[in-house]
Amino acid sequence: MQQKKFACEVSNLVTVLTRPSGTVMLGETLQLVRVRKKMAKAKKKISTEGVVAPGVETSVSSIASDNATSGTAPEGVKAARKAVSKVKTAVKKATRQSPQAPKAPQKEAKVPVVEGKSKKSSLKTAKSDTKAQLLDSQVAYEGPLFRVVRDHLIEPGGRESHRDVIRHNGSVVILAVDPGKSKKDPWIVMERQYRHAAGQFMWELPAGKMDAGEKPLDGAKRELAEETGYQAKKWSPLVEYFASPGFLGESMKVFLAEGLIAGDATPEEDENIDFRLVKLSELLEMVDKGKIIDGKTLTTVLLYARHLGLKRKK
Repeated sequence: MQQKKFACEVSNLVTVLTRPSGTVMLGETLQLVRVRKKMAKAKKKISTEGVVAPGVETSVSSIASDNATSGTAPEGVKAARKAVSKVKTAVKKATRQSPQAPKAPQKEAKVPVVEGKSKKSSLKTAKSDTKAQLLDSQVAYEGPLFRVVRDHLIEPGGRESHRDVIRHNGSVVILAVDPGKSKKDPWIVMERQYRHAAGQFMWELPAGKMDAGEKPLDGAKRELAEETGYQAKKWSPLVEYFASPGFLGESMKVFLAEGLIAGDATPEEDENIDFRLVKLSELLEMVDKGKIIDGKTLTTVLLYARHLGLKRKK
């Protein structure tokens, strides 16, 4: 490829030097100097690949110097033509005799390997069902809402360890929606109550713990009715997630409730809940201002807004 580029440069040089009138203009002499620089650069590239056209640099130097001194003299033109002929011969010879430069070996990209297989650049679940091997489990604490166990196990990587885990029946979260006049900006049922663990009042979606053996959907219907008095004509699962899987085994299942029917709330004795309907757009503003700090509410509201194709204001 570089040799062909050389021949192309020489061809341009011949065009400049050989005119029907047999003269070389001053501007063409300057062009010869520029061509010389290009030829030198091309020669340098060929040298790095191990292929050099012998005699080319000398011939090009001869052309430039002869024309620079001869100006428009016929003798200078003749000398230039002779030098061009030498250049063409040298390029053909180099192209015919010089071996093709070997291609540099391409470095293969290093791909991290997991269990002997290449790791794909995707967040899809890896095809590995390996779980921890539980050697022993002891209950360290048991209360009305949860229990704490100390597990002795061998983890999937083969490491033996002890883990303290909070075990919980799981919870349900309800996104109760009333479209009102705008499906893109519906009313959302929100609750405000004091959370002792956080040490403050918080705005949250209705939620609660499932009873032992209770189905998630039944638990969602019960919690919404108890805390707000609302019932819904249409229920659909939205998402399931673990709030803090490092030590908490609580799974939170979120349901979307639509077609709301108002009723009387029947909260438990220890629950003091204030609830109201809030526009989705207002909730998103509260999120941006840091006024919503409850994890389940952040996760659910932002996911629902994404499903509706809404964008948060910057």
